[in-house]
This record gives sequence, structure tokens and C-alpha cells, in this order.
Amino acid sequence: MAELLEITMIVSFGASWPLNVIKSYKARTAKGKSLPFLCLILFGYIAGIISKLVNESYMASFNEKWYVLFFYVLNFIMVAIDFILYFRNLSLDKKENSK
Repeated sequence: MAELLEITMIVSFGASWPLNVIKSYKARTAKGKSLPFLCLILFGYIAGIISKLVNESYMASFNEKWYVLFFYVLNFIMVAIDFILYFRNLSLDKKENSK
């Protein structure tokens, strides 16, 4: 039951990241984005991934429970893409402001 709730939490958080990435890509501006927030979310996902990798009982049943780690990694990748887009958009903002 605990694993099902954990997956529900991760999927719920992760459902919004693809939409956020699309919005960041289309917006072409870093305005309204928070770099500390993105860094904190990335740090949290790294901690979650490491917690799974060092959990002996989880790793012992990895063949049956691989999907939990999959969602952590997938969410991390989505936030990392948004993190990269932040810097792209910041650069676009600087170019726009220098005109």
C-alpha cells in the first residue's frame, strides 16, 4: 500500500512537468521562473533516487518494483529539461533587452 501511495505521489507531481516544459519552451522567457525552486526540486528527486538505490529491501525486490525508480528518474529528467530551458530563456531575455 505504501508503494502505491508513493507512486501516486510521484505520478501526480510528474504529470505537471511535461506541461511546464512545453510552456517554458514556448514562452521563450525566464520571467516568472524561479531558479532556486528548480534546484530544490532537482535536489529532492536526486535524494529520492539515491534513497531507492541505497535501500537494501527495495534493491532486493528491484525486478518487481523497478517502476518506482523509473518515475523518480522520469520526473528528474523533466525538471532537468526545464532547468536547461531556464538558462536558454534567460539568454533570450538578455538578447531581447540588449536591443
